[in-house]
Amino acid sequence: MKSWKSINFSSPFFFSQYWPLFVLFFYILSPIPYCIARRLVDDTDATSNACKELAIFLTTGIVVSAFGLPIVFARAELIYWGACALVLTGNTVIFATILGFFLVFGSNDDFSWQQW
Repeated sequence: MKSWKSINFSSPFFFSQYWPLFVLFFYILSPIPYCIARRLVDDTDATSNACKELAIFLTTGIVVSAFGLPIVFARAELIYWGACALVLTGNTVIFATILGFFLVFGSNDDFSWQQW
């Protein structure tokens, strides 16, 4: 385990860790299953739909993976725990923004993102 006292912040190696950027793939992939399900599913049905529930399940798996990957990187000592905390904080902000977008623009009214 590395101590924070042994970290050389002026080292060029300290700033060349790009492992946390792999979570960007999860940011791109997370809305795709739900968007595909919205296109394929008719919302006039009041009952639960298997396609929509599968999309929510896949989206949940992607989001959990985005939170788990930095922890795995930190446990494998590829990144520092401080960087892991920053990535987890960024994940919370990004996924809350994506959720907010779908809550605001998700309904089928005149103020819908599907009309763009």
